[in-house]
Amino acid sequence: MSIKEIIEGKKEWRAHVSRVKALPSDYQIVYKEIQKYLFKVGSVELNEGIGLLSEILSFFEEGAAAEKRVLEVTGTDVAAFSDALIEESKMRADLY
Repeated sequence: MSIKEIIEGKKEWRAHVSRVKALPSDYQIVYKEIQKYLFKVGSVELNEGIGLLSEILSFFEEGAAAEKRVLEVTGTDVAAFSDALIEESKMRADLY
């Protein structure tokens, strides 16, 4: 990975974090918990950019724009919602 790619990645991440901070507080809390969970379970796709996180963020932005509460968007079982997101993803453990 070149220095230019690292710098671009950081710019992309900062823009992503700014979008998260623009969400209503209940969305921010749920987003951060999902992010933490995805980092913990080790989805390989997260190592290839922020694609999945960006998709979740866009989904949350749409829900917020429609003035829905976050649990109306994710359902009351946020863990099941998170598991469904990575159901088809490869995990680091799968590589080993």
